Amino acid sequence: MRESRFWTLMEDEFGATYAHVLAGELVISRFQLTARQALAAGISPREIWEALCIQQNVPEERRFGRDRPIKRG
Repeated sequence: MRESRFWTLMEDEFGATYAHVLAGELVISRFQLTARQALAAGISPREIWEALCIQQNVPEERRFGRDRPIKRG
């Protein structure tokens, strides 16, 4: 997972503003770091997203993000 996808998932699930507050304030138990700190430490965005979903009780059916139409061009 790319970091850009991580931020898309965060904003889809938590809202554009709160996602960034959460990433900077919530300590993810698995890493003992915030999401921003974990990204800076080189932890994969996928691992961070999964740990954050577990900790925040995000239902499994929402962990892949919103369905978006395929762009054709």
